[in-house]
Amino acid sequence: MSVITTVEQLEALYGVPGEASTAKEIDRIVPQYRAFIEASPFVALATAGPEGLDCSPRGDLAGFVRVHDERTLMMPDRRGNNRVDSLRNIVRDPRVALLFLIPGSGTTVRVNGRANLDTDPALCAAFEIDGRPPRSVVVIAVETVYFQCARAIIRAGLWDPARHVDPTSLPTPGQILATLSENRVGGDGYDREWPERAAKTMW
Repeated sequence: MSVITTVEQLEALYGVPGEASTAKEIDRIVPQYRAFIEASPFVALATAGPEGLDCSPRGDLAGFVRVHDERTLMMPDRRGNNRVDSLRNIVRDPRVALLFLIPGSGTTVRVNGRANLDTDPALCAAFEIDGRPPRSVVVIAVETVYFQCARAIIRAGLWDPARHVDPTSLPTPGQILATLSENRVGGDGYDREWPERAAKTMW
């Protein structure tokens, strides 16, 4: 095994990025990047805290991450499992990274910045759906924005139906829970009940 241990070794192996790789990075949201953010129904949110790193999927109606101004994004915290791993991290370490995906597009947009949680009733009400506001809104001060080329999406065939996996070929959440909890939770009942439970708690 040959392990790279210095930046100098890394740069010797990969060289320097071309101008197109650096010119795309900016410290604010320009109209071109805004178009991607407003079309995206899914973002991966990365955070850091004393216990380590966390990467959380966030999905909602397209445009759910709102561009408040060219240096500020706002994202509602919709209902989930109440682990609040990402939110716990943000309270203690504001650094965040976001990766926006748009079904059908190979181009992704990345945003780095610093976040805080806002529970102002009026702000939360502005993100209300079906009479249910989020309990908090993640407000992100943008530091860097840039797009990622489509190679990864193309290699993965992410939007190609012919390469989609049959969900029945994978373990179900109920099966995973039953195994890891020694049948205290989970099982077939969990899987049967989940669609109705999710429908009632989506927002």
